[in-house]
Amino acid sequence: MHEELENFERNYVRDLVEPPPNRHPIVGFRDKRGEDGMVVRNKARLVARVSSKEGIDFEETFAPLVWKPLGFCLPLRPLKASKLQQMDVKSAFLNGFIEEEVYVRQPPGFESARFPDRVYKLRKALYGLKQAPRAWYARLKSFLLKSGFGMGSVDKTLFLLSRGGDTLIVQIYVEDIIFGGSSHALVSSFAEQMSREFEMSLMGELQFFLGLQIKQGPEGIFIHQAKYTRDILKKFEMGDSKPMTTPMSTNMALDADEDGEAVDQKEFRGMIGSLLYLTATRPDIQFAVCLCARYQASPRTSHRQAVKRIFRYLKFTPELGLWYSSGSPLFLRGFSDADHAGCRIDRNTCQLLETSLVSWSSRKQASVSLSTIEAEYIAAGSCCSQLLWMKATLSDFGLRFGKIPLLVDSTSAISVAKNPVLHSRTKHIDVRFHFLRDHYEKGDIDLVHVASENQLADIFTKPLEFGAFVRLRGELGVTRWRCVDNALIKGEIESQWIGLIALLV
Repeated sequence: MHEELENFERNYVRDLVEPPPNRHPIVGFRDKRGEDGMVVRNKARLVARVSSKEGIDFEETFAPLVWKPLGFCLPLRPLKASKLQQMDVKSAFLNGFIEEEVYVRQPPGFESARFPDRVYKLRKALYGLKQAPRAWYARLKSFLLKSGFGMGSVDKTLFLLSRGGDTLIVQIYVEDIIFGGSSHALVSSFAEQMSREFEMSLMGELQFFLGLQIKQGPEGIFIHQAKYTRDILKKFEMGDSKPMTTPMSTNMALDADEDGEAVDQKEFRGMIGSLLYLTATRPDIQFAVCLCARYQASPRTSHRQAVKRIFRYLKFTPELGLWYSSGSPLFLRGFSDADHAGCRIDRNTCQLLETSLVSWSSRKQASVSLSTIEAEYIAAGSCCSQLLWMKATLSDFGLRFGKIPLLVDSTSAISVAKNPVLHSRTKHIDVRFHFLRDHYEKGDIDLVHVASENQLADIFTKPLEFGAFVRLRGELGVTRWRCVDNALIKGEIESQWIGLIALLV
């Protein structure tokens, strides 16, 4: 507690003042815990415990968070001469300036001997205040910009510095900072500069970030969640279950099952939440998890059995993760697919959006499609918007792309996008979905037909038989690796695909 209060003095966080009339001071203490939730030190943190009111206690609280934190930093990696490093800012929120008047009671047992009835008026943010994350981001952003960094035009948590032909990339996530560059001297200079401005914990090579385990080698980077996988298997008593080779049976078709036996909703939601977090590095379970997640409001025995099947698959493949090669040529393309007839409930299309290796998701389209053509067309339009967002983001790294290929396995959907004369098939489609046609005509994307057997997005739209599932899983870069003599050696990979894929199902 003394150490925590000394941080307040070093950072000039507060002033001891007379309590103002009609204001309610706040205070609280909390132990500091580690990544596993255990108390790592007998250190308390002074935390604001208050029901804040917008317009009185705070105005703006929004602070940008990195979109898929490792998504672009890892695969692009223009910093091939050095490994990615990580640092943590000690008491980060105590560095952010606040504009509102906030008063804090003196902590119990630490009152001033001369002025026990006075309160502290905050000059800087305090943990627990709603505006604290924004205040810290503003302070860090201001410091980096003054230090010569440029901010990403799309991703506001990305900062880049170019000096003498060398590049330094900094990605921030609240107080956690990932950085790396093409010059060791530039990386060391940045670490020293940050240590002079803030109290920092230099954690060395990036190995664990936001629950992801990271291995770096000369050939690339491998990220996985093997420890987390084993933990959830143990938590839900599935550690001794019979392994399965796929996350979902090909003949399984889940529906509401209103006549089925109800199961514990809390347990079911806990299983779904744990699996959703795991999809950060396991796109192979994305479709099955999101399909089961639809029934959290009223789970039945059939739904729980489907979720247990996913856990049994994880028992079979606990070490799988994503591989990012440092030597592969980088290109951008998209795959779009939709499973219109496969939805038994309302014919809304199951949809996957975003990018393989850096981001993916599986969801239903918001509107009911009247035909497979319409479903494919809408899905491709959503994929197009994501590709354009990625194109703008990658331009911050100095990467320029021309016409981006968007691969669709429906020739009819491609014809609708290319030929505006097909009124009979398109007059009922909402105007906003013709976004795809507009950008095709502008030359931003190129619609290309792909055979169904080569449609990588199939793994996100439907359950597959083992052979097809393993093939697509390998082509997406989901594989198993092992570390030998401090070098990443290939342990198992079914097939290889080089590049950056944008997917939409």
